[in-house]
Amino acid sequence: MSKTFDVVGIGNAMVDVLARCDDAFLSEAGVEKGIMQLIDMDRAVELYGNVGPAREVSGGSAANTIAVVAALGGSTAYVGKVKDDQLGAIFAHDMRAQGAIYETAFAPADDEAETGRCIVLVTPDGERSMNTYLGVTENLSPSDIDEKQMSDARMIYLEGYRFDGPESHAAFAKAIAATKGAGGLVSLTLSDPFCVERHRDAFRAMLRDHVDLLFANRDEICSMYQTTDFAHAVSQAASEISIVACTDSENGAHILSGEARWHAPAYPVDIVDATGAGDAFAGAFLWAHSKGIGLETCGRMGCLAASEVISHIGARPEADLSELFKQHGLL
Repeated sequence: MSKTFDVVGIGNAMVDVLARCDDAFLSEAGVEKGIMQLIDMDRAVELYGNVGPAREVSGGSAANTIAVVAALGGSTAYVGKVKDDQLGAIFAHDMRAQGAIYETAFAPADDEAETGRCIVLVTPDGERSMNTYLGVTENLSPSDIDEKQMSDARMIYLEGYRFDGPESHAAFAKAIAATKGAGGLVSLTLSDPFCVERHRDAFRAMLRDHVDLLFANRDEICSMYQTTDFAHAVSQAASEISIVACTDSENGAHILSGEARWHAPAYPVDIVDATGAGDAFAGAFLWAHSKGIGLETCGRMGCLAASEVISHIGARPEADLSELFKQHGLL
């Protein structure tokens, strides 16, 4: 069946504010290291005023993933809410410049909320502590879902973070129905262990009933299945979902499909900024899968893309990933 899009992503539409700091700054600012914390606008202004020089780039977990798919030449589109303001314009421009279709209606300029932003504090060890003001992206609703666009996708990619929203579950349900009804597939990233804890029942129902490809890391999948036994958690996931791609930091990634198991090793690299590693992994994996590439190689491409992203500040690749894949014998 001919489809317009390889992958259509749905999730947060954010602008990342990237700044370096030390552990002492995190402590003084009351920021818990290494996790994503939701903050309000006042807290966002306070943090922004206290950090040093910063770099502003379009972000959002699923948006980063879709940017990788587009950079590799995949046909793709993105759905995420921004406001008709300066940061909203930056986000829309960046997505389109990357090669993705972006047509989500802007929230009006007089909306009380603003375009979401994530203040990412990067410590010398490369760990990132994310402070996220969701803003209007939290208000993604079923009216933002174009059923024709969903039906024209070989696969949709849903961001777990977007479960934090009053109408997001309904938006996801509309997208899933349109995609599945047209013979497409559904992929999901769990995004964050705390997000899993907040929405575990909704995630479990979606995994059992709709998801064909699951992305997660060790902490997320263990949280999902409420166990500290990583091997048990991934096996449990594989019993419910056709394909499971689970990353494990420097240990690479584990790919499971039915009884088949593959391990994709990590590519050693000096970690500058771990932001976006999982997003890049998913993007490369999705692109490769859409091209009919074998699952083991999909995993290796994902790990290589992740290694490129963590080698510099910012959550999107700066090198030509296709050339990297060729250099490592993956294409």
